[in-house]
Amino acid sequence: MAHTTPLAPPVAAKKPSKVTHHGVTVTDDYAWLRDPKYPKVKDKKILAHLAAENAWFEARMKPHTGTVEALFKEMRARIKEADQSVPQKDGDYLYWIEFEEGAEYKKWWRKPVAGGPDELILDEPTLAAGKEYFRLGAISVSKDGRLLAYSTDDNGSERYTAKIKGLATGEHLPDEITGTLSALLWVAGDKGLVYSLANENWRTDNARLHWLGKPMSEDVELFHEADEGFRVSAGLSAAEDWIVIGTGDHETSEAWLVPADAPLTPPKLVRARQKGVEYDVDVRPGEGGGTLFVHANDTHENFRLATAPLEHPDKWQTLIVGSDQFYLTGFELFKDFYVVDGRVRGLDRLEIRYYDDPARIEPVEFPEASYTASLGNNPEFDQAVLRMSYESMVSPASTYDFDVARRELKLLKVQEIPSGYDRALYTTERLEIAARDGTMIPVSVMYRKDRQSPGPLHLYGYGAYGIAIPPGFSTTRLSLVDRGFAYAIAHIRGGDDLGRAWYKAGKLESRTNAFTDFVDVAKGLITKGYTEAGRISISGGSAGGELMGAVVNSNPELWGAVVAHVPFVDVLATMLDASLPLTPGEWPEWGNPIEDAKAFELIRSYSPYDNVGRHAYPPLLVTAGLNDPRVTYWEPAKWVARLRELKTNDNELLLKTNMGAGHGGKSGRFESLKETAEEFAFILWQMGVKA
Repeated sequence: MAHTTPLAPPVAAKKPSKVTHHGVTVTDDYAWLRDPKYPKVKDKKILAHLAAENAWFEARMKPHTGTVEALFKEMRARIKEADQSVPQKDGDYLYWIEFEEGAEYKKWWRKPVAGGPDELILDEPTLAAGKEYFRLGAISVSKDGRLLAYSTDDNGSERYTAKIKGLATGEHLPDEITGTLSALLWVAGDKGLVYSLANENWRTDNARLHWLGKPMSEDVELFHEADEGFRVSAGLSAAEDWIVIGTGDHETSEAWLVPADAPLTPPKLVRARQKGVEYDVDVRPGEGGGTLFVHANDTHENFRLATAPLEHPDKWQTLIVGSDQFYLTGFELFKDFYVVDGRVRGLDRLEIRYYDDPARIEPVEFPEASYTASLGNNPEFDQAVLRMSYESMVSPASTYDFDVARRELKLLKVQEIPSGYDRALYTTERLEIAARDGTMIPVSVMYRKDRQSPGPLHLYGYGAYGIAIPPGFSTTRLSLVDRGFAYAIAHIRGGDDLGRAWYKAGKLESRTNAFTDFVDVAKGLITKGYTEAGRISISGGSAGGELMGAVVNSNPELWGAVVAHVPFVDVLATMLDASLPLTPGEWPEWGNPIEDAKAFELIRSYSPYDNVGRHAYPPLLVTAGLNDPRVTYWEPAKWVARLRELKTNDNELLLKTNMGAGHGGKSGRFESLKETAEEFAFILWQMGVKA
C-alpha cells in the first residue's frame, strides 16, 4: 500500500476527562492518549496518532534530508571509528573496550598481566545483531576471572535480562535472571550474584541473591524496602568484603551491611533513616572488622565525611567537616590513602588524603580555569597509581594516570578527532549573570574566536535532581559552533553545581527558580552582546524538557528554535498518579499534590502541559520513546496535541516518537548521532543559519 505525504499536521481528537483534587477540577482533553494497558501499548487509535505525527515529522524534515546527512557525516567523521580505551589492571588481567571500524557497539577484551593472548569476553555487536535497539546494562567478571555476568535490554524498557558466561569455553550457563535493573555483584566465593529486580511498577524495592546453578524461583530476598518511594541498590565495599545495600529517595537514605562471603547473614543497619538525611558508606578493612567511612549531610547540607567502628556503625565521628566553600560530593577508599571529590565554586576538585595524617591534603592540580575532572576506573583496593579523566569545553577528553607518591600526572590518551580539531580556534568563558532575585548564575560558554557578535547562540539547561551539568567537551557541539553559534550551558538552580543549597533552591516550593534562572541567563547573554532575542536556540531533555516547556510558555519571544527531548511536561497528572513507576519516589523533588493542596496549586501553576496558552510559540521539535518508563510517551504526545490546538502562529511543531526505544533514544553510537543531526538540522532551518 502506497504511503501518501500528509498535507497537514495530525489533529488529536478531544475527549474531555476530568479529575478533582482539593476542590479544584482539572480537565484533560487528551488523557485518552495514555493506553490503560501500559507498559504495553496496543490501542490502535493511539498508535495511529503517533504514526501520523511521525509521518508529519518525516514530511516536514524531508526537504532537509541533505542537511541531516551532511551533519551526520561530519559528526561521524569526528569519531575515531576503530578505537579502544586504555587498558586497566584488575587482578590477574588487563581489561579494555574496543570499537571496530563502523561498529555501533563495543567489544570487551582482556589479557593476562603475566602475558598471553588477548581474550574477547563480550561481543556487543553480535548480541545486538538484528535488533532495532540494544543496550548493555551491568557487566561483572567473577573474582577468580572465570565467569562473566552481564545484562541486556533489547527494547528500551530498562528491564534487563542477566546471563552468565564461562570465559574459558564461551558457553553460557543455564542461569538467567529476567527483569533486573541493577548491578550484578559476585559474592560467596563466586558462587552467587546479588542483584535487584524491577517490580511491576518498575521500582527496585529489593536486593536478591542468586545461587549459581539454581533456578531464579529459588533466589533469596536479602532485603526488601516497604516504602514505595524508596529505591534499593547494592554495591561492594572498596576491598569487596562487604555488600553495601542502600535505599532512599531524593532526600533520605539508609544503608545496610552484609558480609560478601556470607550473604545470607542478616543485614546490619548502619543508621536508621531520618527524613532529610542522606548518607552513603564504605568500609576500610582493619582491626575489629574495620572502619566505616560515612559521607553524610546530617550536620551540613554540603556533606561531611565521618568514621565509625563497625561494631557501632551509628556512632559517627567527623573526619572532614562540612563546608560552605567545599561541596563534598563523594569519596573512594584505597589501601594507603583515600580520595575526596567535590566542587569549589562549581569546579571539580580531587584531593588525596591519608589515614595516618588527617592534616595532609594533596589536591590534584589541573591546567585550565574551567574544566571537569573525575576519578576513572580504579578497580583495585591496593592502588598506587590512579586513573583519572579530564576535559573542558575546548579540550577533548583525556585519560591520565596520577602517581600518588610522586604527585605526577601522566597523559595516557587524548580523544582523537580524525577529521581534525584545532583547539586554538576556540575559546571558553565562565560568566556570572544576575537572576531577577539578584542571585548570580554561572554560565559556561564556548565559541570560535572568529565568531561575529551578536550571533546565534544555543543555550542548554537541566536544573533538577541535584544533577550538575559539567563544562565538558562535545564533538557534536562543534557542528553548531563552526556555523557561528556560541554554545552556553546555564548552571541554573535545581542542579547542585554550586552545592546542596543550589539544588534546594530549585526544587519543591522553589522549583520555578530553575525556569526564571534560565530565562534571565538568556536575557543576560543578550545584554552582554552575545546574541539577540529570537536568535537563541534551546534544548533540554527529561526534566530539562520540563524546563523547555516552562520557558516557551513564559517567554516565547526569546527563542528561535526549541528541542525538547522526552520532556517531563505533564507534571501535575504524573505526580497525581501513584501507580506510575517513578511517582512516589519523585514527591520529595516536586511535592505530593495528592496530599498537599499547596503542592497541587504550585505544580498546576507551572506544569507546562497545564499552562499551554493561546499565543504564539517558537518552533518546536519534541521527541518521545514508546517504551520509555521514565517519561511516558503520552506526556510529549499530549503536550504537542494541546500546543497544536492553542498556539496562534504557524511555526513548526514536530513530534517524533521512537517506536522501539525508551528514555535514551536510539542505541548505538552512530544511530544516536543521526538523531542529533536531525535536531541540529531543525535548529539551523528554523534559525535561518546556512547549513
